[in-house]
Amino acid sequence: MTKTVCRIFSFILIAAGMTLGDSVAQDNAENAIPTDESVISNGKTLFENNCAVCHAVHEQVVGPALKDVHERRPLPWLKGFIINSQKVIQSGDEYAVELYNEYNKTEMPSFDYSDDEVLSILAYIKQESEKAPVEETAAADAGAGAVATQAADPLSSTYVMVILFALLIVLVLILVVLAVLISVLTKYLKQKDGLDESDHEIVDQKINVLKIVKSPGFIWFFAFLFTAIAVKSVLDGMYSIGVQEGYAPTQPIAFSHKLHAGQYSIECQYCHTGVMESKSANIPSPNICMNCHSMIQNIEGESGVSAEIQKIYDAVENNQPIEWIRVHNLPDLAYFNHAQHYAVGGIECQTCHGPIEEMEVVQQHANLTMGWCINCHRETEVNAKDNAYYDKLVELHSAEGKLPMTVEEVGGLECAKCHY
Repeated sequence: MTKTVCRIFSFILIAAGMTLGDSVAQDNAENAIPTDESVISNGKTLFENNCAVCHAVHEQVVGPALKDVHERRPLPWLKGFIINSQKVIQSGDEYAVELYNEYNKTEMPSFDYSDDEVLSILAYIKQESEKAPVEETAAADAGAGAVATQAADPLSSTYVMVILFALLIVLVLILVVLAVLISVLTKYLKQKDGLDESDHEIVDQKINVLKIVKSPGFIWFFAFLFTAIAVKSVLDGMYSIGVQEGYAPTQPIAFSHKLHAGQYSIECQYCHTGVMESKSANIPSPNICMNCHSMIQNIEGESGVSAEIQKIYDAVENNQPIEWIRVHNLPDLAYFNHAQHYAVGGIECQTCHGPIEEMEVVQQHANLTMGWCINCHRETEVNAKDNAYYDKLVELHSAEGKLPMTVEEVGGLECAKCHY
């Protein structure tokens, strides 16, 4: 009997120990979410490029708001659900099934994340959960203002022509006023007594327009004016070779950036994945479109598929690429790296591409000429924050003056930067 009691008591202690162990494990999981700024920054990048299309921290989008999600479920559950939500749902997990049914049975794509990447995303969500939604809105507004400031264009050739035309009108008006003054003075002198014969010859002489037109001075003036206008037109034509500002071709599928990037606030990086680590931003393949459009019809309750979306289905079913027409195209002699400007320099997409979130049809916003790029390098400050590569340069620059360090001062105007 004593042995039996001891065994029962032992089992109770073991069970209590297991429960306590589980609690500690959960606490450890909570404490395992990192707080390092570099990890959080990486998590922000992953979240914006992959999660933000369906989720926000403080508000519901396609999926639920993620505020304090690290407090709702244990860390192992979150890892499993983020990497493969369907596997968790199919296992019969009550919370996962309830979530799946609540959001119209929308399937969350699987992600091939490592444990560290999942932790970095959760670290970013945890940090954002502690902020007020107003702060996010203010930051977004401030960013938009900075983009609008950076996107200002220099004085164009059109303004120069307008100024020249205005000066020509002023010159004509001056000539008219002089003609009127001469006419009034002539009449006054004719009525005045005491003029001798030589004075009358001067007063009575008439302007010979034909003689003036044939005079060397008049011919030289108009020859010079004609030559100047012709040379200006030729130069403008030469400068505009290869410049496609305002170019907006009709694409094979009527894709609206105003709808996707504007109304639904889908990040550019979700579709143009190469912008983070590649020279090219790349055009998204149909499977990226299908991440949303395989479910979007059910979400909106529409019956059937629209003609434009059907083109995506056809491309996938026939294993054929969508032949998008390129809008922005630099000459082969110029090298441009998207990752260097976006990931390292922190330049917003709108700086070069304009208010893309307002464009129904994408067009080339800036002229993308060499002068335009050079002007940007002269005015843009180097984003040296949290980048040890620039520490010594910032130190040397600060010792020379108080003005901010621009791209020009770190070799941004060297020919070999873009031509090699």
